[in-house]
Amino acid sequence: MSETVRRIQGKCHCGNIRFTFLWPDSGAKIPVRACSCTFCIKHGGVYTSHPKGQVDIQVENESLLTRYRFGTGTAEFFICSSCGVVPIVTSTIDGDEYAVVNVNSFEGVKRSELDQSISDFDGETTESRLARRKRNWIPNVSVKLGPYN
Repeated sequence: MSETVRRIQGKCHCGNIRFTFLWPDSGAKIPVRACSCTFCIKHGGVYTSHPKGQVDIQVENESLLTRYRFGTGTAEFFICSSCGVVPIVTSTIDGDEYAVVNVNSFEGVKRSELDQSISDFDGETTESRLARRKRNWIPNVSVKLGPYN
């Protein structure tokens, strides 16, 4: 049986940071997590990932990209300095890049297609946090900086 792959486009509000997320279709709804950390609460971060997925990230104007880390410093938030949206978060683990995508930046995906829950990672050690990301986050990540093709 062949696995169906769904192509999901996303971007920040102004379009400077864009991504294409290849989601291996494993159910009717996409599970998403509202993160309960202070940063995600303040900007409304709701994320999804798939351990067999792929995301291609394109940043048109790198001078408008702010990369933000806090807490353990193990996650890097891609913030558009022009419009303020955070469409992507990455984490480098053992030399490999992993990512989650903010579903609030999806294009053409209805809210009814999302199954939202709240995630609380308080008390998690850095080691267990990185192990969880390695298991659950998108493992195939490419980042291109510069004008769109």
